[in-house]
Amino acid sequence: MIKHPSFTVEEWKIHETELNLDILAQTESVFALSNGHIGLRGNLDEGEPYGLPGTYLNSFYELRPLPYAEGGYGYPESGQAIVNVTNGKIIRLLVDDTPFDVRYGLLQSHERELDLRAGVLHRTVNWVSPTGRSIKVSSTRMVSFTQRAIAAISYEVEPIDSSVRIVLQSELVANEALPDAGKDPRAGTVSLSPLEGEEHEVRNTRGLLVHHTQASSLRMGAAMDHQIEGPKGMTIEAESTPDIARVSVSAQLRPGERLRIIKFLAYGWSSQRSRSAISDQIIAALSAARSTGWEGLLAEQRGFLNDFWKSSNIEIEGDAEVQQALRFALFHVLQAGCRGEQRPIPAKGLTGPGYDGHTFWDTEICVLPALILTLPRAAADVLRWRHSTLHLAKERARQLGLRGAAFPWRTIHGEASSSYWPAGTAAFHINADIAYAVTHYIESTEDRAFEKEIGLELLVETARLWRSLGFLNVNGEFRIDGVTGPDEYSALVDNNVYTNLMAQHNLRSAAEAAKRHPHVARALGVHAGEIASWSEAAEKMFIPYDKSLNVTPQDDAFTSHEVWNFADTKTDHYPLLLYFPYFDLYRKQVVKQADLVLAMHLRGDAFTAEQKARNFAYYEPLTVRDSSLSASTQAVIAAEVGQLQLAYDYLAEVAFMDLYDLEHNTRDGLHIASLVGTWSALVAGFGGMRLYGGSLAFAPRLPESVARLAFRILFRNRCIYIEVTATDVRYSLIEGSPLAIWHHGDKLALSTNEAVIRPIPRIKVGPRPTQPPGRAPVERAAQSYSCKTTEQPHHSVHLRP
Repeated sequence: MIKHPSFTVEEWKIHETELNLDILAQTESVFALSNGHIGLRGNLDEGEPYGLPGTYLNSFYELRPLPYAEGGYGYPESGQAIVNVTNGKIIRLLVDDTPFDVRYGLLQSHERELDLRAGVLHRTVNWVSPTGRSIKVSSTRMVSFTQRAIAAISYEVEPIDSSVRIVLQSELVANEALPDAGKDPRAGTVSLSPLEGEEHEVRNTRGLLVHHTQASSLRMGAAMDHQIEGPKGMTIEAESTPDIARVSVSAQLRPGERLRIIKFLAYGWSSQRSRSAISDQIIAALSAARSTGWEGLLAEQRGFLNDFWKSSNIEIEGDAEVQQALRFALFHVLQAGCRGEQRPIPAKGLTGPGYDGHTFWDTEICVLPALILTLPRAAADVLRWRHSTLHLAKERARQLGLRGAAFPWRTIHGEASSSYWPAGTAAFHINADIAYAVTHYIESTEDRAFEKEIGLELLVETARLWRSLGFLNVNGEFRIDGVTGPDEYSALVDNNVYTNLMAQHNLRSAAEAAKRHPHVARALGVHAGEIASWSEAAEKMFIPYDKSLNVTPQDDAFTSHEVWNFADTKTDHYPLLLYFPYFDLYRKQVVKQADLVLAMHLRGDAFTAEQKARNFAYYEPLTVRDSSLSASTQAVIAAEVGQLQLAYDYLAEVAFMDLYDLEHNTRDGLHIASLVGTWSALVAGFGGMRLYGGSLAFAPRLPESVARLAFRILFRNRCIYIEVTATDVRYSLIEGSPLAIWHHGDKLALSTNEAVIRPIPRIKVGPRPTQPPGRAPVERAAQSYSCKTTEQPHHSVHLRP
């Protein structure tokens, strides 16, 4: 939708210059605000029209039955779905008894701006009612990064050319009617009236609703309070029912007069606290917000974001659209994780109900690598959440006849929630993905307290799973059979290379960590024989290789399968999962998303440079990218093997996944892993950053269209600045003690005394690989225009040291 002429290219904003009802649901996702605890979709303030209403609390869910045509032992009995909780965004407006509705009267202008530095959504409207009354409406909405339970709205109305009677109805509304989710399996499940009322009250300008879910037995509360500014003679009324709390303000306004409401919202939920405790909590949060005041909340928000952009901003010269999309992506990744505080990061964040609000493996593999190097505290919190669900993962492993922990493929609370076990239970690699994130965090932060308290147990229990899931055969090879790797178009395969290499890393990491912390390991029941068995399994891990093709097969049998008939597959029959049975997909060479290519990214130490180039060339013509997770990994490896223009094309696909609605499901929420993939494509792709053996390595190269790339990372209490041009790279240690890094295989010593500048060596590149017909990424040409800038950026977000 950003290609629509109503959107402009600006450095620090997503700016919609006119309202388009045909893409309303998509823009509601784009303009969503969140802090990782509360999520508000970008619905219009008046509540209608809407594409998809949505207000979410992280991990607040309802249970739903999982029907099976034919049941089986070990199948999950119920699923979990995120709940659309009480909507506090609504401020209805009546102009001389006529409801303000953009579908009626004359909409003279309508603009919305998502300000990425201020962390707010601005809206300005000029409207003429069906009775000829002209008004201007201005609103600003925020979800606080500094006060976790708080959101706030400033809503202002003024007449243009004649006196009018204005009524504002500020509401809390539970159990909103939701549109049908349709048949797309990626969409969420609609639950009718999921909340049962427990308490409702209004007192002066304050309102409160408390509800609970029927099956999951979770309790949540929402409260609102107001500061009202207007002419003398205003009247204020309040009322409540179990599902509605309403404060109404009525005033006669003349031209030049304004009626303004500052609405403070507070949300809280618990599975254990009483009704009165929830009520007291959100009332206390409201008191703190009122004490801070609207201007104070705005100042806190901007201060928080100033600090974030200091360490996280990336500058790319040569493509203004990608620069804008990159900052949009980083902002939403921040929103998804910054105040989750030991809760998961769902695949859609808190921007929509897609995938039922579940978290998947992409949290640990796609999202956390960026958070670890930009906002490590948030990454640690996500891993602490995984640790809090360890007892459920261990119970699931026992149910499956395995030792250790079997973490669920998709979940909200920690239980398995996938009814399709070939792509759910069998995707055991999620256990190694979690272990990989643990080791990545520890190596990047040297947080040994976390390693002893959280990390070691996660590594131990996931290592135990692999030792019991795999086996040593008569040839002395450690095999892992009957699993599903990242490519969901291949299921129940033997020796998926990604799974085996990640399990190998898991086993080695567990053995090393247990040796570092022997007392903690013994408390977990680890003994010398078990450590030796992990090391043996890692050492003898079987990695198949196809000598006839001279490539690494995705699994034992992959390269022996028939190649999918791409030539006769219609271009409008993607994603394939919506048009073809899995039975047919599973037995063909067709790749939904990067699998072996992802193994080369995360376990690049297991492949030579020549193998990477050959493997990449082999899998490109088979990969259809029916998953939003794929293009960023393909960008990273394309850059590594020297296919820089192809990497640039994939970067653009990742950057515009939601802004162009490429997967046609942005209406259900943003793709958080794809958004953070923009960071990966630039930092790990064109920046060539890798973390192997506790050492940072860089191998930067830029495509012709990019003149300069600059970014910062936080590593072991140090801030490192990297600036790449076409010919050389500048490494600067901004703060922290001296550090050794690697540049294209050469060791460098960094200190705060001076920058180190090195040339970028040339690379021999083979022919550009092809993709399946109709599935090549759109070629990204150089962009000659620049971003529109409405104000000078703060010096604090400039990256130059």
